[in-house]
Parts: sequence; C-alpha cells; structure tokens
Amino acid sequence: MPRLGLGSSSLCALSLGPTYSPHPRGLSHSPVLLCSAKVREAFLRFFQGRHRHRRLPSASVRPRGDPALLFVNAGMNQFKPIFLGTADPRSELARYQRVVNSQKCVRAGGKHNDLEDVGRDTYHHTFFEMLGSWSFGDYFKEEACSMAWELLTKIYEIPQDRLYVTYFGGDSSLGLSADEESRDIWLSLGVCPSHVLPFPLKENFWEMGDTGPCGPCTEIHYDHIGGGRNAAALVNQDNPDVVEIWNLVFMQYDREASGSLRPLPQHHVDTGMGLERLVTILQGKRSNYDTDLFTPILDAIHKGCGGPGYQGLVGKADVKCMNMAYRVVADHVRALSVCIADGVYPGMSGAEVVLRRILRRAVRFCSEVLHAPPGLLASLVPAVVGILVSRKIVTIISENEVAFLSSLQRGRRIIDRTLQQMGPSKLFPVEVAWSIYGNLGFPLDLIGLMLEEKGIQLDWEIVNKLAQEDAEVRNRTWPPTCVSIGMLDVHSLAQLQRDGVPVTNDIPKYAYTLGPDGRYVFSPCQATILMLYKDRSLQKEVGAGQRCGVILDRTSFYAEQGGQAHDQGYLMLLGQQDVLFPVESVQLSGGYVVHEVTVLETLRAGDQVQLFVDEAQRLACMVNHTASHLLNFALRCILGDGTEQRGSHITAKQLRFDFSTKAPVTTQQMQEIEGIIQEVIKRDEAVYMAEAPLMLVRSIQGLRTIDEVYPDPARVVSVGVPVDTVLTQNSQAAMQTSVELCCGTHLLKTGAIQDLTVISEHQLVKGISRIIAVTGEQAKQAREVGQRLAAEVDSLCVRVKRGNSSLPEIQNLSKEVGCFIKELDTTAMPQWQRRELQTVLKALQRATNTAIRKLEISQAAEAAQILLEKHPNQPVIIDTVPVASLSILVKVVNQLCDKSGVSVLLLSPQASGQVLCACQVSKSSLPMLSAADWAVAVCTWMGGKAGGSGIVAKGSGNTKDMQGVLTAALEYVRTKL
Repeated sequence: MPRLGLGSSSLCALSLGPTYSPHPRGLSHSPVLLCSAKVREAFLRFFQGRHRHRRLPSASVRPRGDPALLFVNAGMNQFKPIFLGTADPRSELARYQRVVNSQKCVRAGGKHNDLEDVGRDTYHHTFFEMLGSWSFGDYFKEEACSMAWELLTKIYEIPQDRLYVTYFGGDSSLGLSADEESRDIWLSLGVCPSHVLPFPLKENFWEMGDTGPCGPCTEIHYDHIGGGRNAAALVNQDNPDVVEIWNLVFMQYDREASGSLRPLPQHHVDTGMGLERLVTILQGKRSNYDTDLFTPILDAIHKGCGGPGYQGLVGKADVKCMNMAYRVVADHVRALSVCIADGVYPGMSGAEVVLRRILRRAVRFCSEVLHAPPGLLASLVPAVVGILVSRKIVTIISENEVAFLSSLQRGRRIIDRTLQQMGPSKLFPVEVAWSIYGNLGFPLDLIGLMLEEKGIQLDWEIVNKLAQEDAEVRNRTWPPTCVSIGMLDVHSLAQLQRDGVPVTNDIPKYAYTLGPDGRYVFSPCQATILMLYKDRSLQKEVGAGQRCGVILDRTSFYAEQGGQAHDQGYLMLLGQQDVLFPVESVQLSGGYVVHEVTVLETLRAGDQVQLFVDEAQRLACMVNHTASHLLNFALRCILGDGTEQRGSHITAKQLRFDFSTKAPVTTQQMQEIEGIIQEVIKRDEAVYMAEAPLMLVRSIQGLRTIDEVYPDPARVVSVGVPVDTVLTQNSQAAMQTSVELCCGTHLLKTGAIQDLTVISEHQLVKGISRIIAVTGEQAKQAREVGQRLAAEVDSLCVRVKRGNSSLPEIQNLSKEVGCFIKELDTTAMPQWQRRELQTVLKALQRATNTAIRKLEISQAAEAAQILLEKHPNQPVIIDTVPVASLSILVKVVNQLCDKSGVSVLLLSPQASGQVLCACQVSKSSLPMLSAADWAVAVCTWMGGKAGGSGIVAKGSGNTKDMQGVLTAALEYVRTKL
C-alpha cells in the first residue's frame, strides 16, 4: 500500500519554520513540546551517526527524468534508477548503499491525490515531508525493523504499548506465503504478540507501479488513546485514534507485465515516515494542524482575516466551514511556497495546472469563507518560510491571486443567478458548471464544493464523462509514441553483471576530427556482439525477421541522453557488405548501450560488426547541441544570472530550450541574444571537451548545470577557453564564455553553426519560457522568409494608408491582413521579426476594421433614410433592402429603429439565393414582442435559423416568395401587439 501522505519539508532551497540546534543525545519523550526541527534532526542523525547512512538533501519536487510523475510524491522517486538497475555505474547514485533524507513530497494530481480531502479532516495534506531510510542491496529486514524500533522507543521514547506492527499475511492467488520472517523479527524485538498483526495484499504489499520492483511491507501504527487498552481491532480501519506512522518496504520481487512475480537480484529496504504525523504524536496533539508546523501559519491567517480564530472543528461541528478554510489555506500556501521555490509555477498544463488549481482553491476559501481582504494568501508566505522570505514566491502568488479574484466574483454571480432560476431543484445544471470550468478556469472540485456548501448537488457522472471526453480530444493532438525495446530490465542487468559482461565502451562516439578541408572525419568502429536482448531476456542468438537489442563491447553510436536524440545508422556483419541492420534507436541502461535493430539475417553473440553512423544526422545534432550551449550563455548575458536552463531537446532539425526567466523576452532582447551567438560563430571559437572529477568541476565559477545526476568523472564542454584554464582555482574564465557539464557530442569549432535564429519563443507557464531555434541553412531560409514577408507587409501598409477605397476593396484588404497574420503564426522565421510584423498587422487590422465600420455606417444611414421616407408614420416597418452583408443589414435596422421609434424587420435577398434577416424591437413594443422570437418565426418560414436577444436579432433562410415572407412577418407582429 502507498506510504503515508503526510509531512512538511526539510528544504534545500526553502526552509519551513524555525531552525534549532539538534539535541546531542536525541529527544526526550516528555510533556515538553518537541519542536519539529528537533524531531527531523533526530531522525537524520540517528541513521547517519549510529547506523552509517549517508545523509542526502531533499530532491526538488519537480521529478527528474520521470514523465509519469507530476510531482515527487514519495521519498523513493529519486532512487528509481537504483531499484531498476539503470543507474549509470559511473554516477554517485550507483555507489549508494544506505542513505537517509527528508524528502519534500506533493500529492495533488495523478495516482496519489489528496487534494480534495484537504481541510475536511486534520491529517490530509497536499504537501508533506517524508522521513526516509534506505538500504540498496545492503541490510534487509532484521536490521531495518531493529533500527525503527530503537528510534521510536529509545530515541523518541514512544511507549511500546501504544505501538502496533502489521506484516504481510500472504496471498494464495499469487502463490505468496505470509511474511513470517518479519513477524518473527518483531516478536524477537519484544513486541507483544497481540500487537503484531497480519494483513492482506492491499494493506501490506507495496508496488512501485503496475510493473517493476515490489515487495511486502511492515507498518508501525500508534494508538493515541493508550491507557493499557488493546486497540488491535482498530488498526487499518481509518480510525483517527489509531494511525499509521511508519512503513518499511522490503523490495524483493519484480512484477512482470503478465502479473507474475520474480525475485529481485538484489533486495532493498525503503522506509518512509510522515513528519507531520510523527510531530503530532511527540507534541501530544491529536491534529497535525495543532503542531508547530502549522500554528504559525494559522495565527497569520487569523491576524490577516480578523475573524474567529481556528478551533480545530471538523464535519457538522464546523458549521460555516471556517475551520476547514483555515486548514485548506494553511496547507495550500505551504504547497505553493515549496513548489514555486523549486520552479513549478501555476500554469495551464501538467503539474503547473494542478498548482493553479491549488492556488485558486485557497483564494476562494480566503475570499468567500474567511472573508479576508485581497492579498491574504501572498501575505502568509513569510509565516511559511520563516526568515528566508522569497520575494519571487510572494509576487507569483499575489499576481495569481489578483487574477483569480475577478473570475471568482463572476463565477459566484453565475452560480447565484442559476440557483435563483432553478427554483426548488437540488441538481445544478451540468452545462453551467462546465461553462464556469472552461471559461473562468474554476477547478471542477471547487465548483462542487461551492454547491455542496449551499446544499446543491452536481451530477458528477456526467461531469466526469465530459472531462474524460475533453481529455481524449486533447490527447489526440499528441503523436503516438513508439515502444522501444532498448531499456534493459532489472533481471537482465543483474545477469549481465553476474556474468561479468563489461559495460559498453562508448568513447568512440567522440572519435572525430576536423580534416584539412574543414570537413568532419568520423573514425571507423568495429565491435563484437556481447549479448542480444529480446522479450525482456538476454539471448545468444536471434533469428531473421525479429526485433532485438544488440549489446556491443564498444560503440560509436550516441545513445539518447542529456536532451540529445540518439544517432541513426546501421550495423554490418564483418565480411557481409550486402546485409545491413538499420539501427532504429539507441538507449543507455546501467552503462550498457543497446542498439535496437530488426534482424535481417541471424545474429549471434560473438559476431563481429562494423558500425556506420549517419554522419549527416550526427553532424546536424552536433551543430544544434553546441548552438544550445551558446544560446544558454547568451540568455544569461542578456537576461541576467537568474536565468536557468530547465530542459532541452536536440535533434538534427532544431533545438528546443526551456529556461526560467523573470519576465517574457522582449523583441530587442531576442535580437541581442542572436547577436551574441552570431559573434561567437563568426569568431569560429574552438570547443574544448575533457573529463574531470565531479567535485573539482563543481567549483568552476559560472558553470551551467541543470538538475541531473552526472557521472564521475564528468565531461566539461568549454567554448573558446581550454578546460584546464576554467578548472584553475579562482579562474574567472567561465564567467565570460559557455562552460557546461555535458555528455553530448559537440562541434570542434563554432563556425560550422553558420547562423542561428530563434523561430519561436513563448511562456510555458509564468516564469518559464521555451525557445525553438534553427541553425545553418534552415536559419538562412528562415531569415529569407522573414525578409519576404516584411516586404509584402510594407506593400500592404502602403495600400491601406492610401485610403479612398470602396467597401469591397477595404474588405479584401482586411482579408489579406488576416491571411498574413495566419501565415506569420505558422511560418518558420525569426521570432523578433514575427513580433514586429504582428504589431504592424494588428495596427492594419484595426485600421481596416475602422474603415469598414465607417463605410458600413455610411451606407446604412443612406438606406435607412430612404426607408424612413418610404414608410412615414408607420407603427412597424417591414421591407426589403439591398445590402452586401448581414453586418450592414443590422446597422440599417438599428438606425431605422432609432430614428423612427418603431419596430423594424428587414430582409435582404442575396445573389446566392440566401435571404438575410435582421430585426429590432422598439421600447414601446416590449415585452409583448421579442426580436429573437420574431426572427426565428420569419427565418423558420424560410427554412433557416435565427437567434438574438429580446431587442435585436438576426438570421437567414432561403425563399423565392419574398412577398409571402413579408406578409408572414407582419402577421406575426399583429398577433403580439
């Protein structure tokens, strides 16, 4: 079962709450309140000092290289490569044996989602802190249980009679017997037999996902009541008096795709204990919100809103949901502060849209339940982060709070108006709720909560169906992903290591030089097949017509990593030049490079092959990868040191670069960024690459890194300055050029880039932008396209400014402007130039629209005057008039009604056979006569459709009997007036 969804943060980038010096001898379980900082520190020091665990900082809540996760939601997330066996053997990660940390976690979206429960009780949270200890192939069950029991009963001094432990009771359908080993360990530690309880798969078997490492777990539960009673019957019964505090997971199996279990080659221990729940116990509280992790925030909320203070009420006792609001706001501002500090900002997709939902939920409770003044949410940030107040966090929350408050008011008015129109019904119209969700950005759960408070229900079955259909439509915009067989499974990796198969020597991928003619020369590579991989198993032979992975002793192919796409090319059996094996993908798993091929003739381990990399594709990737480094450097030069890389993707066609920035990039800044890059290209700077110890390279001033696990030694790529120079102590050289840690393949001289232009730049979410750029011939073509469009727009400007055109001519010019705007949106051209031309075209669009409107008003005035003279002193005017468009017809009706003071309906036959209709009802005819009903009646008579308001309406139809329509229109009026 999933571990506790609880906790606060021991943050590396952000510190929650006060900091204290750790107690030298652990903590004393006494009536004296124990601050959360001491509780956290005692946990970390216990494993680090007494049991030789390596103490690690919390990872960011942004998952590293795991697209399946929106947020880091468990302490084990950063260690997945160890469990799966895919960690780079040269990386620090691969050397971990026993570690301890306190991990920031967010469970609000995806598989583990506690958002909708937050506030309703006193223990669910969106953000929590997980105290965790791990053993990677080192100790196992006996040591893990012993350490846990020692910490809880000796260090924290929790009474043993209040603790209960559970273990896996077995599952006959899976052929798994009970975990009696864990049971016996607990009994040997002195746990009372009546406090050691078996539970089935659901409660005591932990799985990473549908497939992958898994195993039995043993949980420790705490009885808040105590007093000598036996609370065994309340364990795992969702009873607030008996709560789980620690889960010890023993990873000893691997779940196959078929559902079967295989023993893992190495056994691991993964434990997690929620800090909030532990602090609640040690501080003698019954609610997480009564601990020092929350009370400063609750006090700040009370001070900010001035209403009744927090009383800890839940359910029906919390009559106006005031206490629920306190809990929601306190929880959500913690989650917002931590996520924003780690670079996740409220936005429109993925984790960002979940954070936006959290913020809007908090703003709504601040405004509507606590009746707080605008800005309360942002004002709480200092109470969350203590002395380390982040101005950025305050600003982002404040801006989003202001933006949503206006939407909140509009949404509340719509809900109130709809409720008035519903009468006695208790079921809210789904279409209205969906409209509020789609148009005003209200989270669906928030709409449901607002209605629930008013005793109104929403048909969630229909709402969920609409949401599912909406998601399916959006998902159809993504291309289907090709399933790769190149990632080795944990058993195959272990077998390769057991059999002594060496990891792939991929140094030949860097074996290229510049020839005298300036062309790149790629060294030939010959290799031996060590093993083949098919159907999740290692094989010595694969027959023709089958897809498989080929593991070689050495390779010149680049495996996909570091944001750079894998190489393309083919393998050829030595001596058989007529049989080629095209390489479909190249993946790296645990140091082994796997080449995915379709076998045309039988391949066997031991076969000798020659490797042929697609040199044009490789060179294009090298160009774009080096260009991305120059772009990173130029961005920092122009936008400042606060600009940080957030990700990249390099292919032969283009480069994509994501980065954090305080404000959108301006047109001028874009030109300056390109200018810096072009200068480096023009100087044809040398690109230096060398490996150096990770500890040494981390001291380089000006080094650009991103949140990745780097191998040790790490590869340094420096433009224009030798690596030895930038590694020199106190060297400032890296401050003036591009220096990055990178495993990618790069140019040897920057001149080969030829040119670079940014063809797209937009904000993914507030504070994070994405650039797409092209180089070389593509950049040249983009600039040529830009120049052509600029010349055509200049010509269009001249024609628009010339004026004195007829209405059809102006309308054609307006259409041309619209076509140019669409072309600009889809054409690859310099982004700075696109923005300049967009500004010009928007001005032209306004000018043509104004000219069209003036001409239409003028023509309408003439037509209205003629009709006014034709129908003097009439109680209603019904007639035909020749006009070119429905827009003009509406203007004629409007002017005629205003001047005559009577109701008007006009028809205008078109050359196409269509008949346009427009009408307006005078004030004196309301409410007996409705314009919408009148137009619908007339257009229905013509076999068409119409719509509008009670005052103005329009539509169309088809008829040759104009007199019949006019008569029908008049008869309709007579029945109403």
